[in-house]
Amino acid sequence: MLAWLKLDFIKNQSWKKMNRCTILFLHSFNFQSSTFNLIQLSFYLRFMAGNSFGEIFRITTFGESHGVALGVIIDGCPAGLKIDTAFIQSELDRRKPGQSSIVTQRKEADEFEILSGIFEGVTQGTPIGIIIRNEDQKSKDYEHIKDSFRPSHADFTYDAKYGSRDHRGGGRSSARETAARVAAAAIAKQLLHHFGIDVKAYVSKVGNLAVEKDYTQLDLSKIEDNIVRCPDAETAEKMIELIKEVKKDGDTIGGLVSCVITGVPVGLGEPVFDKLHADLGKAMLSINAAKGFEYGSGFAGTALRGSQHNDEFYKDGNNQIKTKSNHSGGVQGGISNGMDIYFNVAFKPVATIMKAQDSVDKDGNESVVTGKGRHDPCVLPRAVPIVEAMAALVIADHLLRNRSSKL
Repeated sequence: MLAWLKLDFIKNQSWKKMNRCTILFLHSFNFQSSTFNLIQLSFYLRFMAGNSFGEIFRITTFGESHGVALGVIIDGCPAGLKIDTAFIQSELDRRKPGQSSIVTQRKEADEFEILSGIFEGVTQGTPIGIIIRNEDQKSKDYEHIKDSFRPSHADFTYDAKYGSRDHRGGGRSSARETAARVAAAAIAKQLLHHFGIDVKAYVSKVGNLAVEKDYTQLDLSKIEDNIVRCPDAETAEKMIELIKEVKKDGDTIGGLVSCVITGVPVGLGEPVFDKLHADLGKAMLSINAAKGFEYGSGFAGTALRGSQHNDEFYKDGNNQIKTKSNHSGGVQGGISNGMDIYFNVAFKPVATIMKAQDSVDKDGNESVVTGKGRHDPCVLPRAVPIVEAMAALVIADHLLRNRSSKL
């Protein structure tokens, strides 16, 4: 039986994706059980956990909102990359709580520690370990929902799936986990910078307030000029006031984050199942509170005719093939075409509100849940660096994968 499993792993290269938890599970399983199902175990070993992302540039995050620390292991980062640790901290600062009046007031410095993989400021080609210690947990704020399920949160589904849950700040389902992703992506961004690739995101809509200009008409260097991270100053002021009004009412609000990736070479993406836009979509929808993803012309493109939507080719002054328009959003056939990649990510209103809501407890008894503690009235300002992070991780991974596409 073990020989069969070994053969299956080699044939399907599943061993490349096995982590220590998987191996421990395999060793502890009762292989003498008459009910043991080889097919089920093989499937479980390949797809269990869901805490890792990427194929070559691969990350695994760990930690909970109110645990000792959060962290990430980065595997597959090439050796020889000079790392600017100040840049890593600046990226974490953009995501951290307590940075302005329109985000949660939890105070976390989010200072990181590099445990391995970087020596004298240069990557060694070995696993990079990073941890971020939690400092300002207030677990008592969550005692009232220890046995009750908050509407539209992960409380019920986590409890149903695992049989238990960490109710303190949402545990593993908390958006605090994304700090580890941002730390990893700060290294991915430095890898991309080496190849002239840049990733920028901004808030383009809050509620019904939207930036009416196309990203090409905006100065994206002004994204950090205001606390809502919108490069259109006039619209940003209105967005900030709207978020403050919603917060004062004890409610929350959602919107859109737009992202632009420039300098991407032709050829990234692995059809048919790992198309570039498919992996970007998965990455974005893995972010807490994300509800939708569209790239290029998106859903609006469905109203156009083919003659309007097609991106005609031409050769520019540098003898490079380009397209006259970019409804494709920089991706055709699941492969990057050298044009800007741009997309939108929709985020729902934060589920925790300071209003009474009907619910039930774990025994099915009726209960009333009211939000307490410190929460974002709008995730968008802090979602900007997270969207950038997941985009950078996808592009870095596909950049490395593409090196094996042909001789």
